[in-house]
Amino acid sequence: MSKTLLLGLDGATRTSLDPMFELGIMPFLREFTNSGSTGTLMSTVCPVTPPAWTSMITGRTPGHHGIYDFIRVENQTLDHIPFRLANAPDIRCEPLWSITGRMGKPSAFLNFPNTFLAPPFNGYMVPGFVTSRVLRASVHPRSYWKRIKDLPGFDLEKAAWDLDENRKTLMTHRLDLPSLREWIAYMISKERSWHAIARDLITGSACELVAVVFEGVDRLQHMLWDVLDPECFPANPTADDLAARDAIHEYFRVLDGLLEDLVKVAGPDVRTFIASDHGSGSTTELFHINSWLAEAGYLTWTPDAAYGSDEQMSAGNMRNQFASIDWDATVAYARTASANGIYIVDGLSKKRPPLTPEGRRRLADEIAARLRAYLDPATGTPVVTSVLHRDEAYPGAAKEEAPDLLVTLRDGGFVSITKSDRIVNPRPQVKGTHRPEGVLFARGPGVRGGASLGRTSIVDVAPTLLYSMDLPVPDDFEGRVLTEAFTRDFVEARPVRSCAASGQAYPEQPGTDPEARTDLTTDEQNVIIERLKALGYLE
Repeated sequence: MSKTLLLGLDGATRTSLDPMFELGIMPFLREFTNSGSTGTLMSTVCPVTPPAWTSMITGRTPGHHGIYDFIRVENQTLDHIPFRLANAPDIRCEPLWSITGRMGKPSAFLNFPNTFLAPPFNGYMVPGFVTSRVLRASVHPRSYWKRIKDLPGFDLEKAAWDLDENRKTLMTHRLDLPSLREWIAYMISKERSWHAIARDLITGSACELVAVVFEGVDRLQHMLWDVLDPECFPANPTADDLAARDAIHEYFRVLDGLLEDLVKVAGPDVRTFIASDHGSGSTTELFHINSWLAEAGYLTWTPDAAYGSDEQMSAGNMRNQFASIDWDATVAYARTASANGIYIVDGLSKKRPPLTPEGRRRLADEIAARLRAYLDPATGTPVVTSVLHRDEAYPGAAKEEAPDLLVTLRDGGFVSITKSDRIVNPRPQVKGTHRPEGVLFARGPGVRGGASLGRTSIVDVAPTLLYSMDLPVPDDFEGRVLTEAFTRDFVEARPVRSCAASGQAYPEQPGTDPEARTDLTTDEQNVIIERLKALGYLE
């Protein structure tokens, strides 16, 4: 049997899941992990949503697939920095939905980022991280929308992104208890909507792979890490602390039931993989990297540049942020919080000759050395633990689109790109942020029971899914089939096979609907950008 199920839990980590297991809040997932194979799934070098999920579904690292962040900037000038949301056509490697489709086994991908505007393929797509209008208009095939809108449990406005609800994840202080309960109820409705679509495709389509992402784990961890992490939970909790924890437990209890239902309706002959794009941990401070670059002489603010705040959320805020930089006098800047990257500005100003490749590398090395040497004025200790040149962090054919430098901070958090009079600022309360250590659980026919896989790579997921579907693995994949997750008899009966790569990101597939998709308007891009800002990825 080759049918396969991939259940994505955005940001899931054992730090928050294990307490749920111990308290009996997630009995299904606990039994699933105990009876199958489990491992730590190491994320991309910058463990953030777009490159991580893209690596999971391409088997390639960002230096090859070309997705580094939520946005892309192209053809920048002194007067204009045109950025847009990264979408499916920006993926430079063939994704799983295209591979399985052209091999004659249709698949379904639901709520994955960077899937909007995917060319027609043999299967189903309902993109994530989009507005309700775009979601409705970009369902593939188009005819499937008529079925989705009438599914029990589906709510279009909940399935799509809502600015006000996502904005709450960045609030400095915890929501009051009634608002918190309302917000968690909203997240539960969102998960139920995506569960409804996944259930329908599992039971009513010919798809041999159904993959769906549930977002809520990541959202709750960003907002409520101080409640979720036992090490951060108050030793003497207030009544509100205990009530907040009870509300969170209700979300995880419902999620556990949704996962159990999908595995049950898929049936005992289906192999199920549960994976996260990255793990999570705490962040206690902000490092204002553009302010550091300004202090070090690499960036110049305009005279009217305003001091920023992590809670600024206006639609034009990010464009205003770019407008506050004097590009004629700037040689390096950080574009977003999420990429933790520094870009060297070259070829814009007529006052400076273009850099040679050697000159650009020397400048990058100089900035890296000074970042490593920077000490927190309050403690005299380093703030930056690692700085990698893009040749090291992102080797591959698409590395020229990557940041020149990738920065890792001592508290594991995202940088801040806003202007500040202090380079390092403590956060008012502990928040959740990303970590490289995600999770991978597997169970089903041929999967070893009670097996520990140790550390695996996110690029191993795609080849392992193809292997589960009894399909060959393209020879340009960087990941490997996790044969140790399967029994010896299963592997001996089904040897790993390879095949030539297509050589194209989206090869044409016969029998697909060529109808054009609806593009994002500028207003809709602004809305989505605000929603990313509400999660702290952009400022």
